[in-house]
Amino acid sequence: MADQYDVIVLGSGPGGYVAAIRCAQLGLKTAIVERENLGGICLNWGCIPTKALLRSAEILHYAQHAKDYGLKIAGSIEADLEAVVKRSRGVAKQLNQGVTHLMKKNKIAVHMGEGTLTGPTSLTVKGDPGSRSGAGKGEEKLTAKHIIVATGARARDLPFAPADGKRVWTYRHAMTPPEMPKKLLVIGSGAIGIEFASFYNDMGCEVTVVEMLDRIVPVEDVDVSAFLEKSLTKQGMTIMTGAGVEDIKVSASGVKAKIKDKAGKVSESEFSHCIVAIGIVPNTENVGLEKLVEMDRGFIQIDPYGRTRSKGLWAIGDCTPGPWLAHKASHEGVTTAEAIAKELGNKDVHPHPLDRNNIPGCTYCHPQIASVGMTEAKAKEAGYTVKAGTFPFIGNGKAIALGEAEGFTKTVFDAKTGELLGAHMVGAEVTEMIQGFVVGKTLETTEAELMQTVFPHPTISESMHESVLASYGRALHI
Repeated sequence: MADQYDVIVLGSGPGGYVAAIRCAQLGLKTAIVERENLGGICLNWGCIPTKALLRSAEILHYAQHAKDYGLKIAGSIEADLEAVVKRSRGVAKQLNQGVTHLMKKNKIAVHMGEGTLTGPTSLTVKGDPGSRSGAGKGEEKLTAKHIIVATGARARDLPFAPADGKRVWTYRHAMTPPEMPKKLLVIGSGAIGIEFASFYNDMGCEVTVVEMLDRIVPVEDVDVSAFLEKSLTKQGMTIMTGAGVEDIKVSASGVKAKIKDKAGKVSESEFSHCIVAIGIVPNTENVGLEKLVEMDRGFIQIDPYGRTRSKGLWAIGDCTPGPWLAHKASHEGVTTAEAIAKELGNKDVHPHPLDRNNIPGCTYCHPQIASVGMTEAKAKEAGYTVKAGTFPFIGNGKAIALGEAEGFTKTVFDAKTGELLGAHMVGAEVTEMIQGFVVGKTLETTEAELMQTVFPHPTISESMHESVLASYGRALHI
């Protein structure tokens, strides 16, 4: 007889495990199905371990520039790639164990294996002989009043050069490299591509970034893109925008890439390794979804609460339309869990649909970039008359004291109402500061509240205040 639950979550990434926890908090009998590692890509192969790598590169950078801070370090400063990767994997393991603990704490049943839907409220799980709890279980049948699909996504391959883990890498290979690349080609300049380009550049590798569009990090404000390109070029990277990789030939010693530049000229260059960061593919094949949901390019179409067209079947995270971010998936997980609880009769929950305009984006390169809401160009395209202001970190005392005077904060307002439309930042620790603007946007703040807010001194966050003042011609320190 099939095991029966109120809710089954298929996939245990930052969307899936958060949804399961919220369901359990709401008193629902909950199970989670995972084919690989609890925590999904984010905790095991994405957000967290990459930040551990980038932290090591950041420390190396500071050590190499110790004299800028009046310090002397005796002896040579070198990166131990094996030790750096080992630390990163240790961080991922610790967090994976943390999710395991959270499942036990919240009394969530964990079924390890490959889950396949047999209907909107039923599925089978084929136990993985190599998993912790799937060994010897064979096939289980599970049913629930509701199922949440949170199967995530994977890296997109180049059609003419699929990743082999030796010379052509996806992000997973780049996190556990068999050797330190000497000359690295990074295809794609989104968050993943730029973060790995930054990491390997700081580790001493010669890095070339090829971006098909006319600027790097193309979803960001044009001023941020221009600033970051200038900074990365100054650090020694080669940046090629408006360019494309037309062919790659892989050998035992490296890769030969044919690259067409923005002028249309094709040249061939040799690299030791290549990272492909050209987007993602949703994990929606072979899950039993085809007859149950509507899909667009493989992404499950949902309503603002995560409902699909099949009653009882929901979807969240990277297998649904973007942005494809861990914190977006987690937020959707809570919303969907509460919507399910409400359908099951809980009158004390009041789910709120996700406002995509208030989702922050962060890229942990050096310097960092962070943003929320509309760029200045998008705001103008949407018909707004805007007031925009920028404040450079060179006018911020804390940034100068830290030796991090490279960067700026930019804010965009509706000139008619004063509504904060967007905020864009580049520089030290901006990924920690952007949340101030996110809270402001969520509260539908105007320039008046932000101007009247007292920012602590000395902090880099004062640049946030000054950028608001600059939008209205009132900047004090520049």
